[in-house]
Amino acid sequence: MTRIGILAAFYGELKPLVRTWQRRGPLWIGRLGSCDAVAGCAGMGSGAVIRACEQVLASGPVDALISIGYAGSLSCGLKPPVACAVREVIDAANGERFATSEPDGQRLVTLDHVADTSEKRSLAAEYQAVLIDMEAAAVARVARAYNLGFSCFKAVTDGPNDQLPDFNRFTGPDGQLRLPSLVAYAAIHPRTWAPLRRLGKNSQLAAVELANFLSQRFAASQ
Repeated sequence: MTRIGILAAFYGELKPLVRTWQRRGPLWIGRLGSCDAVAGCAGMGSGAVIRACEQVLASGPVDALISIGYAGSLSCGLKPPVACAVREVIDAANGERFATSEPDGQRLVTLDHVADTSEKRSLAAEYQAVLIDMEAAAVARVARAYNLGFSCFKAVTDGPNDQLPDFNRFTGPDGQLRLPSLVAYAAIHPRTWAPLRRLGKNSQLAAVELANFLSQRFAASQ
């Protein structure tokens, strides 16, 4: 029986997928298609997702690691809340590339911080990528180190031209979003209200789209 490890940054990304699964400490245990599955999340960025990988691997042997969650779109052709498979992950820190088990997917670049609009344009041109996130390359690297399969599925929450607050200033070293600080900042910066409302709505829809996409994808692979 195949057992897979699913990694996300935040519980909100996992919630629609694991709503009927069993909670065991920091992890959720359930099934996806014909596969036994264990899911974990520990925050944004490589350090946090590596901690989540360690928790998943400590729960028992897995055959593959799967990076899921929110992503920004680098292309006007991919709009929120669409979910899609990723065929290749590129680490912007060193240009390292990781192929996934989904040859018909998109190309994604992993950055070590939340990109602004100018960075999105630059990364799209440099890597010919259409998605950006902060965790997939770290999951891919762990999978390679342990000789495990690797897949990546993402759902879009924001587009290439969306003007969002600088979330980097509200993210702690542990990869957790300091929500009170963000709320306090937004309270005195009305221009952030509409973008944050839109992002919140898109994030909820994207998580549902991603759960449905994964359920259909793994049901078809049985």
